[in-house]
Amino acid sequence: MKVMALDYGSARTGVAVSDPTGIIARPVGVVERVRSDAGIAELLRLVRDEQPEQVIVGLPLTLRGARGEQARETEAFAEKLRGLLDVPVLLFDERFTTDLAQQTPSDSSLDARAAAHLLSGYLAWSSGAPA
Repeated sequence: MKVMALDYGSARTGVAVSDPTGIIARPVGVVERVRSDAGIAELLRLVRDEQPEQVIVGLPLTLRGARGEQARETEAFAEKLRGLLDVPVLLFDERFTTDLAQQTPSDSSLDARAAAHLLSGYLAWSSGAPA
């Protein structure tokens, strides 16, 4: 199953997709100001182009697993997406994805790499494989 992951941020949202088998995650890019009309249009274009069967939005829980202000904003964003997309939109714990992305050398942006790490974690979790 092809999956798209979003590392949501009000200024920059990283985007990654899996291959059709749902095994390999790759960074796609960044959507600027995704909550704006132009940002939403760009995100919808990416969804249309990539045709994922599911969209995962990283949920930024605190280190203790609590929901702070950023997590509540992310949940509201995911709820908005559910009204715009014809595929399931799920939330998945994104703790440490930015730290991992900072340690991963690549030509991709930090936000897109964070989305790829988020997606890799989700794919491993959903397949039952160790992360």
